Amino acid sequence: MDVLINVFVALHIIGIASLLGGFLTQMKAMGAGTARFSPAMLHGALTMLVTGVALVGLNQADDQTVNNIKIGIKLAVLVVVLGLVYVKRDEERVDKGVFAAVGGLTTANIFIATLWT
Repeated sequence: MDVLINVFVALHIIGIASLLGGFLTQMKAMGAGTARFSPAMLHGALTMLVTGVALVGLNQADDQTVNNIKIGIKLAVLVVVLGLVYVKRDEERVDKGVFAAVGGLTTANIFIATLWT
């Protein structure tokens, strides 16, 4: 079971790398007002959602403790990010505030995951 959990953790990290990497590559364009959400950002957010739900289920099946409040907050933040990216994915230009919010919420989600013990 540990190997399976570690595989899903790796996939979860790949998802966050795709989402945050897509944001970071568009930061210069955000300053110019021409930033847009790339498909990698949408796919990264979806990967995070699927692997995160799987991780919670696998950890509970393995009788490990799961902090449901932390997971709930992370899920809420991810749903907001996913909603913003999904709704604005086809727009040629995304407002600076919306784009910055996605980057900020993604970063906040990383800090929640790593610092909340």
